[in-house]
Amino acid sequence: MPNRPRIGITLGDPAGIGPEVVLRALRSGQLDRRFDYEIIGNPLTKHRADAVEWVVEGAKRCLAGELAALATGPITKELLHRAGYPFTGQTELLAHLSRAKRFAMMLAGGPLRVALVTTHTPLRNVAKLITARKIVEVIELSDQICRRFGIRRPRIAVAGLNPHAGEGGLLGDEEQRIIAPAVKRAARRGITVSGPHSADTLFYRAAHGQFDAVVAMYHDQGLAPFKLIAFDNGVNLTLGLPFVRTSPDHGTAPDIAGKGIARPDGMIAAINMAARLVRVT
Repeated sequence: MPNRPRIGITLGDPAGIGPEVVLRALRSGQLDRRFDYEIIGNPLTKHRADAVEWVVEGAKRCLAGELAALATGPITKELLHRAGYPFTGQTELLAHLSRAKRFAMMLAGGPLRVALVTTHTPLRNVAKLITARKIVEVIELSDQICRRFGIRRPRIAVAGLNPHAGEGGLLGDEEQRIIAPAVKRAARRGITVSGPHSADTLFYRAAHGQFDAVVAMYHDQGLAPFKLIAFDNGVNLTLGLPFVRTSPDHGTAPDIAGKGIARPDGMIAAINMAARLVRVT
């Protein structure tokens, strides 16, 4: 079929499981057949840092309109720095390349969608990086992507930072000073949003259908419960880019690379989510 949209797929770290899960995904027969798929990268390269340049190439081709979306294989933070890019992950690199001012990382899989206010940062820095502006931004981006998934009136829940969401200020005041005002500001903009909620029960409630997306304050607060539920088929989705970008929510796993046991479920889910989002754009 001529002129079918094309999704680019980067191989990820050639020393990890990226190349094999990409190949297994393409051979699975489970990908959307309304698209063509193109591998970006060379698994035989002798330079692992080339994996970063494959991401850069894919992003540039998306921005040029040559690719409909980009699904990226996993790479390590070390490779980003080795390639000369001072970013903490592919999310930040892609936002830089596309000059996106408002962006966020969301993990989607099973019954959960979890967006992060802060990403790969030391825990000791989290409190000072949380701002009302960033929280509102992530709430709005979460609302927008839920609508693209076909949810007419998304219910967004915002987690607190401290145990028991601060316990009225007894266990921390970030909820009162920063998070609650941000939630109210987003609500005034017409978003169905609530919080701050105590994180120790919030994800249970979201997994049982009370919310369509959760906004978490930091990486492990959101990813620990998410991966408990959707470890094999979770998808990392970058919100706010001018093109669709997805990635499997797992690392490079060099300890099992080449052993033929790496599961392609996450890569299949990432590619199919990219295709789904392209279709509704």
